Amino acid sequence: MADLFASETAAAVPADVGPLADRLRPRRLDEVVGQDHLTGPEGAIGRMVAAGRLSSMILWGPPGTGKTTIARLLADAVGLRFAAISAVFSGVADLKKVFAEAREHARMATRTLLFVDEIHRFNRAQQDGFLPYVEDGTVILVGATTENPSFELNAALLSRAQVLILNRLDAAALGQLLDRAEAEEQRPLPLTPAAREALIASADGDGRFLLNQAETLFSVELEEALDPAGLAALLHRRVAVYDKDREGHYNLISALHKSLRGSDPQAALYYLARMLVAGEEPLYVLRRMVRFASEDIGLADPQALVQCLAAKDAYDFLGSPEGELAIVQACLYLATAPKSNAAYVAQKRAWSSAKQTGSLMPPKNILNAPTRLMKDIGYGKDYAYDHDAADGFSGDDYWPEEMTAQHFYAPSPRGFEAKIAERLAYWDRLREDRQKP
Repeated sequence: MADLFASETAAAVPADVGPLADRLRPRRLDEVVGQDHLTGPEGAIGRMVAAGRLSSMILWGPPGTGKTTIARLLADAVGLRFAAISAVFSGVADLKKVFAEAREHARMATRTLLFVDEIHRFNRAQQDGFLPYVEDGTVILVGATTENPSFELNAALLSRAQVLILNRLDAAALGQLLDRAEAEEQRPLPLTPAAREALIASADGDGRFLLNQAETLFSVELEEALDPAGLAALLHRRVAVYDKDREGHYNLISALHKSLRGSDPQAALYYLARMLVAGEEPLYVLRRMVRFASEDIGLADPQALVQCLAAKDAYDFLGSPEGELAIVQACLYLATAPKSNAAYVAQKRAWSSAKQTGSLMPPKNILNAPTRLMKDIGYGKDYAYDHDAADGFSGDDYWPEEMTAQHFYAPSPRGFEAKIAERLAYWDRLREDRQKP
């Protein structure tokens, strides 16, 4: 079915009148732009082609980076039959037919390269269906995905295929595509140099999108070259790739967190903007910022948590876009605040100790005694009321008798925690003095 569909499409759309992106599709691997780390002589694909032997692989990369093109060229380069299906439009029946056809060709000593576009869209059971045909060599599987294979593909399938990562196309690679487009059309794009740079930037690394935009520009009659403002008025900017429940979401929130921790307000604002402009839920970002305030700042600046909660209240009150300024304010506060993970480390140590010590009884002198019986057995006896001490500090021992005093919290020398460290040192000296015989 895949081969029939491909031949019908080719017949219906002559090569010289098809879309510009199809007319410029590379005919050899060395014509693929931006992926030399894979297709070059030292790359994984280059080495396989030179040896004349392919292994199954997963091509992982952003849209418009050449995954489909590379799969087609691989089949041609090593003399394999090419079959293609899309997980978006195919089901179990389609897979069975493709595998049956591959088996028939294998009996005639013709191996099949099966290209599966959007392979991550097949469910786990469907992915398992590939395994016997990959293992016995009926097909060489080349899957394409824009999603992290670690999250979206079965471990069994991943163990039988190499994961090859395609790069987002950089400005140089995109510039090459525009050069080829102009050569194909035998005329320059109607753009000033600045507008050409803006067009490349607007593609966001997607070569197919760039060529579609170039085709639009070639199709309009213009009296003079467009500047960046004229280009923006004519063309819509590409919407950033961002799925709220997929890897892009986690990558950007990680980048925001690390930029805040690294005290870089400029980078933090950039990643905050990337998320909100792409449609991320502001309250999700605020929840992560609240967590950051406790995990990475803590008592080095107790106002950090207050700022985040105030930003949450302001956003609830104002909504978008006005409330987003409060999120920006909190972001800047976090990035510029002194950093300390002392509270976070203290929590982990205390939780670990609590799990290890189980149900040890606190010392009786600090237990309440609301009943006569409890008083009779010593609850609350000899409790030292700190406010009765001249300096408001009794220096008593509050640990279970079976435990030695533990040290969980060690304040950093930064921000407000520097003052806390001074206080703790002062109390430690008093405690030592009062425990002396």
